[in-house]
Amino acid sequence: MIELTAAQVAAATGGTLHGDPDTRVTGPVVTDSRKAEPGALFVAWEGEAADGHDFVPGAVDGGAVVVLAARELPGAGVPVVVTADPQRALGDLARHVLTRVRETNPDLKVVAVTGSVGKTTTKDLLGALLRPEGATIVPAGSLNNEVGLPMTVLEVTPSTRYLVLEMGADAPRNIEYLTSIAPPEVGIVLAVGVAHVGKFGGVEAIARTKGEMAEGTRPGGTVVLNADDMRVAAMADRVDRAAGTRVVTFGTIPSADVRAQDVTIGADGRASFTLRVLPSVAGTGAPASGPVEVPVTLALVGEHHVTNALAAATAALRLGIDPVTIAGRLAGAGPASPHRMAVAERPDGVTVIDDAYNANPDSMRAGLKALAIMAGRERRSVAVLGEMLELGDDSRVAHHDVGLLAVRLNIKLLVVVGEGAYHIHEGATQEGSWGEETVFVPDIEAAAHYLDGELRSRDVVLVKSSLGAGLWRLGDHLAGTGETIAARPGQEATR
Repeated sequence: MIELTAAQVAAATGGTLHGDPDTRVTGPVVTDSRKAEPGALFVAWEGEAADGHDFVPGAVDGGAVVVLAARELPGAGVPVVVTADPQRALGDLARHVLTRVRETNPDLKVVAVTGSVGKTTTKDLLGALLRPEGATIVPAGSLNNEVGLPMTVLEVTPSTRYLVLEMGADAPRNIEYLTSIAPPEVGIVLAVGVAHVGKFGGVEAIARTKGEMAEGTRPGGTVVLNADDMRVAAMADRVDRAAGTRVVTFGTIPSADVRAQDVTIGADGRASFTLRVLPSVAGTGAPASGPVEVPVTLALVGEHHVTNALAAATAALRLGIDPVTIAGRLAGAGPASPHRMAVAERPDGVTVIDDAYNANPDSMRAGLKALAIMAGRERRSVAVLGEMLELGDDSRVAHHDVGLLAVRLNIKLLVVVGEGAYHIHEGATQEGSWGEETVFVPDIEAAAHYLDGELRSRDVVLVKSSLGAGLWRLGDHLAGTGETIAARPGQEATR
């Protein structure tokens, strides 16, 4: 974070300062006392599992020089800024810091991405496209909520050229709040799906929330919309064109400003296409007589990444990067975040596709399709699937439909893990899969035991679930990239 005094922290957050106003924060902002270092600002609040105020002594011992807290802390030994809601104050502080940096660095561009699927991959692709152009901040993993996003924003410095942000939402007005902290020059909306539908109450409410990106993009900026998604395309009506804000679309349909034509999927599951860019998209170097067309082959596995690549390419085009350069950088951009279509080749010939960070019906369909393509007719396809969380009343039907799809895609072995995912197994059996074709196991340990004895050379295995279902541990176990699960015998798989 840029240097601030304790007094400036208090002013930015509306808090009351107890202690020396001239104490300078010269280190990072941390919410974990174990990450405190000399000059840090420690933010404490009461969480569901622990009270951050209890860890202030540890943070101070680690070097924290100012604490942002919800109550006075006599004897803390450092200045304390007291505010009614430290978590909200964290957002206020990030907003203040970004505003100050923008005043001294007008070349700083903020690029933000939201959508029901593909946010993290698109964010990572943006990083691959923008880093060669200058100092670029891209959050690791999925720091996309009211805590993670401000923490990323607070990393900006006067030398930052690009700040790439992922904006998630599990309730109405989430995107409105996040864009109020960091209004982007380029705001991207990928898709409207049913992720978190249990909290929103319906897909239309999700669309309204994702569309807050169209309203939160800075005047004179660009709103990048997926022309293939009708709900996303309709968000163009929410853009303030009178303020000079522009809409640029991407997709596979002919009307898209940035289009993927002639999409093909190789035996390795990677997509190739022709990137077609209309001359109206600034910064392309396109001749006035017609569009530019450039061949692209992605390093990422799965046809669904065409959408993510198009979104990132469109943003990069608006920031002045030419199509040929974009195509070259996309070709070298593999998975940058863990458990997201990460492909591992085991010494025994088994291929493991670990996509266990997130799951909803849309991404499940994409993952299963990629599995079917990679396995082809010569290799056995194995889908290891866990629960999709936060689907509300639609959960049973959604899981059931995944089971139907697995059968229709001719997945050779379906392993369903955990009670929350049981209806995937149910759907598969009702669609006509039985015996050795679909099995149910109660937990990750039982799954590890079953798969360790079942997998054979040349199998292609997809591991996928929502993060909270924990199948990422199984992905690490099968790929040999993490802690080995103590596979527990004694509970046979149910067929």
